[in-house]
Amino acid sequence: MRIAQVAPLYESVPPKLYGGTERVVSYLTEELVKMGHEVTLFASQDSNTRAKLNGISKKALRLDENVKDPLAHHILLLENVLKEADKFDIIHFHIDYIHFPCVRRINTAHVTTLHGRLDIEDLKPLYKEYKDIPVVSISDYQRKPLPFARWVGTVYHGLPEDLYTPKFIPGSYLAFLGRISPEKRPDRAIEIAKRAGIPLKIAAKVDKADKEYYETCIKPLLDHPLVEFIGEVGDKEKNEFLANALGLLFPIDWPEPFGLVMIEAFACGTPVIAYPHGSVPEVMLDGVTGFIVNNIEDAVEAVKRLQFIDRKRCRKVFEERFSAKRMAMDYLKIYEELIYARVEPRIAA
Repeated sequence: MRIAQVAPLYESVPPKLYGGTERVVSYLTEELVKMGHEVTLFASQDSNTRAKLNGISKKALRLDENVKDPLAHHILLLENVLKEADKFDIIHFHIDYIHFPCVRRINTAHVTTLHGRLDIEDLKPLYKEYKDIPVVSISDYQRKPLPFARWVGTVYHGLPEDLYTPKFIPGSYLAFLGRISPEKRPDRAIEIAKRAGIPLKIAAKVDKADKEYYETCIKPLLDHPLVEFIGEVGDKEKNEFLANALGLLFPIDWPEPFGLVMIEAFACGTPVIAYPHGSVPEVMLDGVTGFIVNNIEDAVEAVKRLQFIDRKRCRKVFEERFSAKRMAMDYLKIYEELIYARVEPRIAA
């Protein structure tokens, strides 16, 4: 099958450090190549792939201080994809909805995975207009705000099985991994660790948009003997960081579309303590891969029970439910259905 994968340009594929969407695009692309498909990746030029790379921006936009208008680069990305559209059996977009007006007017089968939150009022009229565009959710929960969209499947994220090496002996600290932002609630993680009397290591990036929140709300909390702020980490550091932890804290306060960090922890054999928002009840197996809690008191109690979670079972759940191979197979099924059901493009009146 001739497949195009269209990634955002904010991070390279895979990202050098933080970057959920681009990381998933990388795992999917490499797995499809491994399966023998002819894959073209549209991404930043500093991406690394065994697929054919159609590089757009010179490097990831987040790392380029000269970039003032990221939308301009994404319009150029879209133009490059459309020029080559007839070469592919299917085009898989990961760039939200910017391409919707254009794909109505091409003959090539296409699908879009929506990676972000959808509970935004501005999105409703847009998706009602484009309810003919086939889209994929990354959790069933993610679909709820837009039940009228043309959902053609839910595909959970997956990781290569050899990406992380698990450790089956519980560590001595709690981990917080990802991004410093109000919705991720690192303040809750700090409070949980302090009340439990367990060291907390925080490996997270601080976006420009969240710098004020970090400076005013989080930085003052870091001055505690149990709390260590590490900053951003790559895959190699992430493996050691997660595998050596007693557990991962995921005390989110927003409708999480998926939560890649949870399955990264499972892959390392590390259980998770998570609040029940968004996709969490779908991804977590309460009492098996960790615990779902409703408040800080419950979380502190759950910390005491982490040592009784079977870390080998956490890894097994990852292999059974969240491997890159399973993700690629799920997408291939959707690709085939869309290709065989292809019709003349429908142009809006």
